[in-house]
Amino acid sequence: MIEEVKVWEEDILLPTYAIGKAEKNPMFLEKRVYQGSSGVVYPYPVIEKIEDTCKEQSYHVIYLENEYIKVMILPELGGRVQMAYDKVKQRHFIYYNHVIKPALVGLTGPWISGGIEFNWPQHHRPSTYLPVDYHIEKKEDGSAIVWVNERERMFHQKGMAGFTLRPGCARLEIQGKVYNPTPFPQTFLWWANPAVAVNEYYQSVFPEDVNAVFDHGKRDVSRYPIATGTYYKMDYSSGVDISRYKNIPVPTSYMAIRSKYNFVGGYENDTRAGVLHVANHHISPGKKQWTWGNGDFGQAWDRNLTDTDGPYIELMAGVYTDNQPDFTWLQPYEEKTFVQYFIPYRELGVVKNASEDILMNIEIGVDCAILKVFATSTQTELHITVTQFGNTVLDIIRDITPENDLREKVEIIEIKDVCVTISNSKGKCLLKWRPEPEDIKEVPEAAKAVLDPKDVSTTEQLYLTG
Repeated sequence: MIEEVKVWEEDILLPTYAIGKAEKNPMFLEKRVYQGSSGVVYPYPVIEKIEDTCKEQSYHVIYLENEYIKVMILPELGGRVQMAYDKVKQRHFIYYNHVIKPALVGLTGPWISGGIEFNWPQHHRPSTYLPVDYHIEKKEDGSAIVWVNERERMFHQKGMAGFTLRPGCARLEIQGKVYNPTPFPQTFLWWANPAVAVNEYYQSVFPEDVNAVFDHGKRDVSRYPIATGTYYKMDYSSGVDISRYKNIPVPTSYMAIRSKYNFVGGYENDTRAGVLHVANHHISPGKKQWTWGNGDFGQAWDRNLTDTDGPYIELMAGVYTDNQPDFTWLQPYEEKTFVQYFIPYRELGVVKNASEDILMNIEIGVDCAILKVFATSTQTELHITVTQFGNTVLDIIRDITPENDLREKVEIIEIKDVCVTISNSKGKCLLKWRPEPEDIKEVPEAAKAVLDPKDVSTTEQLYLTG
């Protein structure tokens, strides 16, 4: 029997490094560039001090819990997800930082690692260390939503995130809403910023059609997953797999070229567990990895931001853009809405395709292939077929639950011209996958700086550049 989602409020103690007092004088910072965009923060106050000692501090938190997932939300620190726990695998599928240990890397100063932060309306959200409003909503179907929202002070836009758990569903659903209540066009960005714990076995999971990744502003480009050139001043000419955390020695960002798939995530090859972000790629094309790097510098920054929880990377997902700091317009009184899902999964390895309901992978073994399918809710009488060269090599009907994934042998020894189709009992296709063409795709060129106005030959080109 499916139980309704539990939701409750609680006061807890968290070890915390306190912050200094806010600067009482306005800080305009017009000349500062922050994450490739304006560093202006007025009228937000700026904080420029972090205390060296740690003391327990009380926080008011909201918990959401169903059969599969338990989530803790911190309205006092930007409305972030502080903890997300997979009850089946008994693991934190999002990096759980057990201490609030800010560093001065945020737009207005203090910023903390871990959890899921929302970068809105600018990167590393100006209110990331400020309290936001919240509201709890219970639905007739047994689901529960925790809404966090604010009117940001710089442009007076309203942003909302609705953290949703549904009965019987092993996924965290986030409903995003942004609204411009002013009579002027405004710009914004929205990147969900989940952190994940990493070690030498960790691997980022990007779709197979991603053959190249860009730096911020597309200023530099690298082949992916095997880098073969120079990226972030590192020589990868020997061929280095930059999907592996252990192989990136310096602070590095990369964002996928546009992909036709709806997912991005990461996988722990040692524990055989991972997390996937799923959203409509037409609305949410942004797929990014950020790391401090697996070197002395990066490990020092890991220590700056936690006491005991070790290194992490960020697997960011952006709406309305595939790069940072690209902004999107909100017209006067316009509202945009979207949905993002975070899914803990197990045993599948590097996912080939995914929706909010079904995740799948197929891997070639010694004498056959293994098809793996994971469901985020109970799926009965799934019709699963695998064809190769037009011939059916697997045709089965199976029930799958979040507790028990499917593993099935497929009598093939190569992936070429394979098609996997998963349909429900009524014949509706839930997921389909074919391998990407084997021809080597060209790596796109990095963006080039615009010419100085004196070097532009026509008025029209000058106008278009502007």
